[in-house]
Amino acid sequence: MIIPAYFEDLHTHHVGTTPNRSYFIPASKRMDDLVENRENSDRFQLLNDNWKFRYCACIHDFEDKFYEENYDASGWDMIPVPSVWQNHGYDQHQYTNIRYPFPADPPYVPYENPCGAYLYDFVYEGNADAPKAYLNFEGVDSCFYVWLNGTFLGYSEVSHSTSEFDITETVKEGKNTLAVLVLKWCDGSYLEDQDKFRTSGIFRDVYILKRPENCIRDYFTTTLLDEEEATVRIRFAYNGEFVPTKVKLLNAADKSVGTGVVKVFDGGAYTHQAVFTVKNPTLWNPEKPYLYTLILETPDEVITDRIGFRAIHIENNMVFLNGSPIKFRGVNRHDSDPVTGPVISVEHMKRDLRMIKEYNFNAVRTSHYPNAPMFYQLCDQYGFMVIDEADNESHGASALYCKENDIWENHVETWNEPFADNPDFLEATMDRTQRCVQRDKNRPSVICWSMGNESSYGCCFEAALAWTKHFDPARLTHYESSQYRSRKRKYDFSNIDLYSDMYPSMERLQRYLDSNPDKPFLMCEYAHAMGNGPGDLEDYWQFIQDHDIMCGGFVWEWCDHAIYAGVAENGKAKYLYGGDSGEWPHDGNFCVDGLVYPDRTPGTGLMEYKNVHRPARVEAYDAKFGQLTVHNYMDFVSLSDYATATYEVSCDGVIVASGKIEKLPAVAPHCDGTIPLSIEIPEKGRCYLKISYKLKNATEILPEGFDLGFDEVKLENADDRNQTALQIWKTKPVSEESITTTEGDRYITISTKTFTYKYDKFTGMFAKMTFDGKEVLDKPMNFNIWRAPTDNDRKLKLHWMAAYYDHMATRSYSTHFVATENEVRIHSNVSIAATTIQKFINIELDWTVSVTGAITVDILAKRNPEFPELPRFGLRMFLPEQLENVTYYGLGPMENYVDKRNAAWHGLFTDTVTGLHEDYIRPQENGAHGDCDYAVLESEDLRMTVVSTEGFSFNASHYTQEELTNKGHNFELEESGSTVLCLDYKHNGIGSNSCGPELMEKYRLTDETIDFSIRLIPESK
Repeated sequence: MIIPAYFEDLHTHHVGTTPNRSYFIPASKRMDDLVENRENSDRFQLLNDNWKFRYCACIHDFEDKFYEENYDASGWDMIPVPSVWQNHGYDQHQYTNIRYPFPADPPYVPYENPCGAYLYDFVYEGNADAPKAYLNFEGVDSCFYVWLNGTFLGYSEVSHSTSEFDITETVKEGKNTLAVLVLKWCDGSYLEDQDKFRTSGIFRDVYILKRPENCIRDYFTTTLLDEEEATVRIRFAYNGEFVPTKVKLLNAADKSVGTGVVKVFDGGAYTHQAVFTVKNPTLWNPEKPYLYTLILETPDEVITDRIGFRAIHIENNMVFLNGSPIKFRGVNRHDSDPVTGPVISVEHMKRDLRMIKEYNFNAVRTSHYPNAPMFYQLCDQYGFMVIDEADNESHGASALYCKENDIWENHVETWNEPFADNPDFLEATMDRTQRCVQRDKNRPSVICWSMGNESSYGCCFEAALAWTKHFDPARLTHYESSQYRSRKRKYDFSNIDLYSDMYPSMERLQRYLDSNPDKPFLMCEYAHAMGNGPGDLEDYWQFIQDHDIMCGGFVWEWCDHAIYAGVAENGKAKYLYGGDSGEWPHDGNFCVDGLVYPDRTPGTGLMEYKNVHRPARVEAYDAKFGQLTVHNYMDFVSLSDYATATYEVSCDGVIVASGKIEKLPAVAPHCDGTIPLSIEIPEKGRCYLKISYKLKNATEILPEGFDLGFDEVKLENADDRNQTALQIWKTKPVSEESITTTEGDRYITISTKTFTYKYDKFTGMFAKMTFDGKEVLDKPMNFNIWRAPTDNDRKLKLHWMAAYYDHMATRSYSTHFVATENEVRIHSNVSIAATTIQKFINIELDWTVSVTGAITVDILAKRNPEFPELPRFGLRMFLPEQLENVTYYGLGPMENYVDKRNAAWHGLFTDTVTGLHEDYIRPQENGAHGDCDYAVLESEDLRMTVVSTEGFSFNASHYTQEELTNKGHNFELEESGSTVLCLDYKHNGIGSNSCGPELMEKYRLTDETIDFSIRLIPESK
């Protein structure tokens, strides 16, 4: 090889790098725009550009000493930096969740280890006031060797961290040549087994900092809050000699509020410090993220930073920020873009954070590695509490083979042996922790350090936690995987502040509460948002609010991970997931598990989250006295300072009253208040009061009047039935025509001059319907219990398939009818079974066909409780595809299910069949609308009205559930040529069982008796 084998040396993680330090960008003068525009600093030289590139599938086959001066690279390709080479036609994409993509033989990686060689020529102009030069790489996956002008500078690993090299002696005035060799795998790859696409290359910014001979190397800012003042302490370490340092703190109005004198200090790596007080500081919190400007000035350099005054602590098993108890409304966020992969620009960060704020989150967990440093500065600015996670995950160790391999407890017993409890990996674990903490230690948004993710527990993490608490005792610590360890010894958990778990069931949460715990409970991952999901968000919210020890949770996860592969012939974007690149091993579409689609289109799960976590809630409405009781669920701001509100009264979907609530009361955080609101409630109809909350004042990223969520309150009246639906239901058939009926061995034919219906006595369903000369059914009607499994059905569907629900068959045992001039009544005894198994539903079926062509069905079904819960129960009709326009009264406008309906409200909605489809990347059940009283589907010449007095759920789609089940990607879907109308008694709930607990009992379709009535009314237009 042309390089030393540092990449397989457990005791060589970095060669030639400078010591860890906090992130900052120096300049020759004060500069306040260095978060988003750091290239404006005259001491910052960005090297991002198109670099020369050569890929080799095996490092051992790459023999060119390309780093030597005057090397001829004229035949090389070009690649943008930053980027990952898999996105530019080299190697292949690979997605794996847990399993290592190579044989697990630490510290060794395969001989066939791909590499990428980079060359870049740049011009350097020296600065007499800043003669030192430091080359920075903010992210390289997995490790790299670097040369400048033929001289070896060093080596570094830990992909998601900054590596800095002092190049003062090797850089020259004018043209320079930078050479970098990146390896796909190294010993560090065993600790970078995160659930994501595995990519390689220089994926974050590369730049040079120009600095004085003597300057601030590092500083650590902390604040201590007292009742009327705060103490600011800044510790310093210097390059070269100490240099006089001026310290000034400015408020948001740019007025000085404090200055510090830097004095000698015996603090280990820190040799000096400044301590000063600020009277009555404005505190930083996620609802009012007030920041002060810190100016650190030396004779030839100025560092401009921002600080926030805040204090986080635990008391009585509760988490407090600035003395106020808080709940984390959090989300896990990966760096992910469908085009650039892990290459994330500042604009991309801002877009994500703006959306996260729009949907009522207050916290982010940087799963499962440190983000680029600007991300944290934006979190400071926009108001997010951050759990900053070290680049450490060895989840693959849990999948290693062991005795009785199918027993999970055996894997838990051995999981920590290769890494977490192996002293050989102590250096690597400490290095990853320290790199995270040291770089981000000055960010007020960072309130908690996470040691990593899913790596089990042992001596390496005990040491990392002890160092972290000693170095930074003012922040919390977290490490969920501490619960996974062998029984060989006792472990030290004293330096972990939060007990953390992933995807706990309600029963699991209750057991913790009942165990006399000594730590707050954090769900660092919950509500797996894969595909159509998550459900249960309201239940988790209620549990969190009901128990002080529950400090909140972080939804998994923010965005779908997928690779954009162009546009399909049907015009849809092609998004690829695991296995689509021919790789092995892979974990399929398990990476497509976000609240937003890859292009950041909001999913319905995100809408659900937003309204579940609205800032206030109506606790009660007293119509007699005209009084609303509201609760402020914010942690820091008064409701009157944060929001305004409007109201609407609807009756059967028609707005009958509306207005603005003139002024919300000054309800303190976590408190109740009352609002006078007198309204007239119609005596008849489904009446609801909708209270909508809007942002009172614009923030940096949200405009005034931005929607914050709503409450819907059912209003009591004398007759709460939908009067439109009732009128449709009660309308007596009037026609001068009469019905004729003929019966054959299989069919009963019912006809008038206007319609002809053919009833199949074998199935108990209508096989053919013609109305006014137009075909109403493209295919025979059928019972429907199957749904295209959602991602959250991925485990349950195995039980459904074992019961052959996807191969159901209907049999009618007996049919008789009674006909008069005005109607025909048909009774059939029917069962539902499936190929190879016995029947599991018995049905008493009563049909009534009126002289006008309306069909009413009364279904009384008995389900065998030995069988698993049903996916759904109802009828399916194949209507002409021209019936495209839909009007319905029920829950809308977005899809909704029994445990996923808080974003929807009751109303009269119009849409199209095309518009009702939620286009999940992996096709699955979608587009249901529950609690409906009626629905109307129309074409230019035909209308089908569906009505019920008991409520129903419906889906209308151009795709069959079989098509949605069988296709792996949305761009592969083929329309059926019909409008497929599903009319359901109920759906099974959604839940989050793709990675979370089983669906709650109350949301399961386990009814042993089903009583369902619905009416179908075809009409010509």
